[in-house]
Amino acid sequence: MTADIVIDTDSPGPKPKSAWYRSLFTWLIVAIVAGIVIGAVWPDVGAGLKPLADGFIKLIKMLIAPIIFCTVVLGIAHVGDLKSVGRIGVKALVYFEVVTTFALFFGLAVGNIVKPGASFSIDPETLATGADAVAAKTNKGELPHTVDFLLNIIPTSAISAFAENELLQVLFFAVLFGLALAKLRARAPVVMSFVDQSSHIFFTMIGWIMKLSPLGAFGAMAYVVGQYGISSLASYGKLIACCYLAAVLFILVLGVVVRFLVGVNPWKFLMYIKDELFVALGTASTEVVLPRIMTKLTHAGCSRTTTGLVVPTGYSFNLDGATLYLSICVLFLAQALGVDLSLGEQLTAVLVLMLTSKGMAAVPGSSFLALSATVAAIGHGSIPVAAVALLLGPDRIMDSMRVSVNLLGNCVAALVVANWEGQLDKERMKLVLDGKPVPPLEEIDPVTGEPELMAEEEGVAIVGK
Repeated sequence: MTADIVIDTDSPGPKPKSAWYRSLFTWLIVAIVAGIVIGAVWPDVGAGLKPLADGFIKLIKMLIAPIIFCTVVLGIAHVGDLKSVGRIGVKALVYFEVVTTFALFFGLAVGNIVKPGASFSIDPETLATGADAVAAKTNKGELPHTVDFLLNIIPTSAISAFAENELLQVLFFAVLFGLALAKLRARAPVVMSFVDQSSHIFFTMIGWIMKLSPLGAFGAMAYVVGQYGISSLASYGKLIACCYLAAVLFILVLGVVVRFLVGVNPWKFLMYIKDELFVALGTASTEVVLPRIMTKLTHAGCSRTTTGLVVPTGYSFNLDGATLYLSICVLFLAQALGVDLSLGEQLTAVLVLMLTSKGMAAVPGSSFLALSATVAAIGHGSIPVAAVALLLGPDRIMDSMRVSVNLLGNCVAALVVANWEGQLDKERMKLVLDGKPVPPLEEIDPVTGEPELMAEEEGVAIVGK
């Protein structure tokens, strides 16, 4: 038996230590700090650097749909069990609903204690033009109703799902394709091999693009600070502090969850995904790190099936950071207008947000639409819908809080569901988090159907026998 060993330098696993100044983490910190400085000192220059961030995000989004498709199809085809796929989906949705509902109540608790809007004294009559401002921010759109949202998961055509980058539609098609391929694998080895090899190609491309992440983070931070300014947000300091405090406390809660429900050291896991976390913070987007997060979770012991189903679905159903922010903002608006919301009105807000917070990810200005719907549902005459315009200024600076909690929440969800389903290799995860070498993942040869050490997405490949 002979083997050709190919080493991929973008492996998510342990690598030979290089100089600190060459690490992606170091360059991300430098880029973020430099972006803040440029935006603060030369606002016009900073505001003009937005194309750097936009270009990087577009490069990543170009590959997200095909990567999700390949990952999910291969995961399901290897398992070949419809019941297992169904159980994973149901358990993921149950977990999502429990955690996001907890996040809503958690945000209300923090908002009631800190009272971020208490220092404001806003006259409702001065908000007459607020509705127009919100409409402009959201392009006069609206959040889809529950039935419309569920029907929209089914793509008009498979091609349109990829062309429009609708991740839930791609996921739906990938699940069906994977189940069919699992049933017909003996008669479709060429298709299986093609999907498998395509997956390696896409992840190699992602590895190249991720090297540009410091440039994207630099452009994003320079734009935010240059466009909105630091001084102009000073009056919202208490709201910003409240949201970030709630985020830190909620992350601690997630740490407790992953420690006691999964048995994983939360600090070591945080260090394991620190590069992806800083990319998300710098670019204010979790989508840009979706491929790498899926790779790292799989490399660390989560089954490909669980990772492929839970993480993309969580981008629409498990927006922990967004729900935390929305519940705090409802109280902020009431407090800024001098309105004391009763317990019943706050519970009404939670019920409305439980519905409006689902499927927000793909809707422009979704946070304003969700808040507008919630304010209208509360039915308190002293809180006009136009009051939502008060959040137009600080909303962008909150993106870093939302994406960090969203990202960590989806990682924890994948770990919990994988452990719940018995598809988490804890011994492998411990080795990976400790920085120790691990063997290549064993997969099924798409042609022979026999176990084989195959190439990981960005790891060590052993080819041949």
